[in-house]
Amino acid sequence: MARKRMPEPEKDNLERWLLTYSDLITLLMIFFVMMYSMSKVDADKFQALAESLSIAFGGGTPAQVDIGVTPGGPSIIETYPVKSPTEGGENPWGEEKTEGTGNGGEGNVNIENMTIEAIKQKLDQFALDNNIQARLVTSIEERGLVVSISDTLLFESGSADITPRAREILDKITNVLASAPNYIKVEGHTDNLPINTARFPSNWELSVLRATNVVHIMNEKIPAQQLSAVGYGEYRPIASNDTEEGRAKNRRVDLVILRSKYDLTEPSKTLAEDPTSGTPKASSN
Repeated sequence: MARKRMPEPEKDNLERWLLTYSDLITLLMIFFVMMYSMSKVDADKFQALAESLSIAFGGGTPAQVDIGVTPGGPSIIETYPVKSPTEGGENPWGEEKTEGTGNGGEGNVNIENMTIEAIKQKLDQFALDNNIQARLVTSIEERGLVVSISDTLLFESGSADITPRAREILDKITNVLASAPNYIKVEGHTDNLPINTARFPSNWELSVLRATNVVHIMNEKIPAQQLSAVGYGEYRPIASNDTEEGRAKNRRVDLVILRSKYDLTEPSKTLAEDPTSGTPKASSN
C-alpha cells in the first residue's frame, strides 16, 4: 500500500511587495504629470490677459510682457515700465534694473524720490535765502512735490499780470524744476471773495489766467509737453475763507511736479512734432 504524501507547507510569496510598489510609482507619476500640466502657463493667453488689464486700468498702450521658458515651465520674467514725457519716450529714471527687483520699478521709484527731495531742498534754501519762506512753501504729497506760491509774491491784487520781481523768482524756480523730466501742473487758486470785472467775470477766469501766465514763463526753459495750466477758482481751499489769514493762504499758485506713476493721467501726444518748429508735422499718405 502506497504511502500518502504529506502536503507541503505553502511558501510565502516574497515578491508580493512589488505589486504595491508598482502601484505607488504609477500613482506618483500621474500626480507629477498633473502638477506639471497645471503649472504650465499658456503664453498667448497670458499676453492677451495682460493687454486687456493694461487697457482697462491704464487706458493707454498695452504693456508688453516677456514669457521665458524655464525648467519648470514658462514664467513671467520682465515687464516694461510706463514711459515718461521725455523726448523719444525713454524712461527718464534709467533703463537699468535695480538688482533684486523684478522689473526695475522699485529702483526707479527710489531715484525719483531722491530727485524730488533734492528739488525740495533747493527750493527751501532759495526761499530762506530770499526771506520768502512764508510765501513759498514746498510739501511732498502722494501725487508729487507741491510748490505753493502766495499770490502776493506774483501778482497785484485782482490782477493776473506777473510783476517784474515775480518773473525773477519764477526764473530761479524754473531753473531748479527743469532738472526733472516729470509733468508739471500749474494750478491757480483764489479766495471766495467775488470778482466781477470786464476781464474777470468770476474767480474762474482769474485763477486760470494766473496759472496760464506762470506756464508761459516756465515754458521758456521747460518743454511745453511737460506743462499744463488749470484754474480752480475758490473751490480748492487749504484754509477757511472766514478769516483774512485763511483767505490769504487760499490765494495761491501751486506748481505740482507729478510723480511718473501719474503719467497715465496726462494726455499722450498723438502727433509727431517738428523738433525745430514745435508744430505738428503733416502726415504723408
